[in-house]
Amino acid sequence: MKTSRIALVTGANQGLGRALVEGLAARMNPDDLVLLTGRSQQRVTDAAHQVAGLPGTRARVEGRVLDVTDTDAIARLAEDLRSRHGGVDVVISNAVARVLPEESQAARADEFIDVSNTATHAILRSFGPVLRPGGRLLVVASSLGTLGHLDPRLHPLFDGASLERVEHAVEEWRRAVRHGTAQEAGWPVWLNVPSKVAQVAAVRALAAERRDVDLATGTLIAAVCPGMVDTATSRPWFSDYEHAQSPARAATAVLDLIFAEHVDPGLYGELVRFGKALDWHAGAPLPEQDRLLTP
Repeated sequence: MKTSRIALVTGANQGLGRALVEGLAARMNPDDLVLLTGRSQQRVTDAAHQVAGLPGTRARVEGRVLDVTDTDAIARLAEDLRSRHGGVDVVISNAVARVLPEESQAARADEFIDVSNTATHAILRSFGPVLRPGGRLLVVASSLGTLGHLDPRLHPLFDGASLERVEHAVEEWRRAVRHGTAQEAGWPVWLNVPSKVAQVAAVRALAAERRDVDLATGTLIAAVCPGMVDTATSRPWFSDYEHAQSPARAATAVLDLIFAEHVDPGLYGELVRFGKALDWHAGAPLPEQDRLLTP
């Protein structure tokens, strides 16, 4: 008898996360379980009920309360899935803190880093060991997550770094923001850039440790860029939405990666956009963006 599959999506009440849950529930089997997580019990319950009632839903859908800034809660959930189900087959780390262009980047830094980076580190550490052979562990990032978007002075902090070194670099950045020394050290004002680079660096670090074993078992660890998505989080940042995707459309390429029959070694540990790996060293700093923001 085939073991039921378990999928988990963080930040899944709305937008891309919700679309990923809907796509997973439509493509998985009736005995499989998709866990939709968020901070609000009511929102999680309502969202899970709504997805379960969609015409295309096949898998079971349940809501779980999870505050991704609580690293102990992440560890407990991973252990719970290990003890109850023997592990997990799909994990998508998607949570993000919404920051508006007119808000002070420094004032929102702690929350932003906790949600986007500290949580990513905890998910990689906690769910990597309980990921079943043939599983998928994906972190939703963006094309800003390539190293070239940072000042070259900062590249050694992330290039070829261990997960511990990435965590240390993120905390260096946090302290610099708090002390008002970030810009002189080369850190961008826009939190999204170093945050995304650090997310991808963390994925690369874990993948480097596991590559041979994972590829032998058809397991994939990667960061994913869904492209521009029309959501409440992204809309304030862009004036031209001609090429923006709906969350459902953006989820398609991510879901195709999850359900691919074979793992492409060229995608393992990389930042993947529409089925292709982005060059880790590509990109250039964005000084014009910093000039539009409140430090």
